[in-house]
Amino acid sequence: MSKKFDREAEYILEDDRVLLRPLLENDLGNLLPYALNEPDTWKYSGINAKGEQGMRNYIATALNNKTAGKEYPFIVFDKRTDEYAGSTRFYDIQPDNSTLQLGYTWYGEKYRGSGLNKHCKFLLLQFAFETLGMMRVEFRADARNERSIAAMKSIGCTVEGILRSNMPLEAGGRRDSIVLSILKEEWENGIKENLRKRL
Repeated sequence: MSKKFDREAEYILEDDRVLLRPLLENDLGNLLPYALNEPDTWKYSGINAKGEQGMRNYIATALNNKTAGKEYPFIVFDKRTDEYAGSTRFYDIQPDNSTLQLGYTWYGEKYRGSGLNKHCKFLLLQFAFETLGMMRVEFRADARNERSIAAMKSIGCTVEGILRSNMPLEAGGRRDSIVLSILKEEWENGIKENLRKRL
């Protein structure tokens, strides 16, 4: 049983490429260019962060859920470009079950396929399993989002199945969600080292 998660703590995760720190209300300016200029970023998302008001709502919702202890959102800073690149978070955090979900991940267009995501995922998975004591980390995506699914498989996730008509889409209709996961023993017995070699 994991009792180590502290919603009040200021968790900062970093390596030579990336720094993840808690998302703050005043990060609007850091993320606004993506909301204004790259609206397709949220094509498959149930949450729309397009436009200034969309990003304000996105940040406010994330911080409200953090206060409630349900989520822990990060902002992603790329040390190579010296710019903020996107956001990610832990959610559906269940300390009693030693599980959480890792998602709501998005990056600006120039960071996709740049290797940044692997650095972020390594730090987040290492933290979840080795500091928070989680036994299972779950991932979900729109079943049509081939780029996201390929990225999750590439870091070692196992596909568990499809949740049909799982959630509403901001643009209307509903989506099927693919569920993937990594277990602590899988992390320890190969996934960690395989991912580290690819950083």
